[in-house]
Amino acid sequence: QVQLVESGGGLVQAGGPLRLSCAASGNIFSINAMRWYRQAPEKQRELVAAITNSGSTNYADSVKGRFAISRDDAKNTVYLQMNSLKPEDSGVYYCNANLGLWGARGVYDDDYWGQGTQVTVSS
Repeated sequence: QVQLVESGGGLVQAGGPLRLSCAASGNIFSINAMRWYRQAPEKQRELVAAITNSGSTNYADSVKGRFAISRDDAKNTVYLQMNSLKPEDSGVYYCNANLGLWGARGVYDDDYWGQGTQVTVSS
């Protein structure tokens, strides 16, 4: 069974840092793109950062220069380093991964979501 488990959320003062982790486990052949989304109360879920299997990254304009996404394929883990946090960065952060999985007929791709981790930035 494939799982994505996030960790690292919490309460932090404005201007402070946090690092989120998302570890994938299961019958994984490869990790393709990995993404972080966030959702604030009464707002739509938005893409925050993404990283491809070649290491290319992209970010929402609101976090450029403050957040950095990285991956450690040996650990099947993606990280989101968040610096200079602002109250508007608060929300539930979700990890999303497109994985190559071993199946009965070979490798196939599928998308998975983590359970989410709460980030609260106080002013």
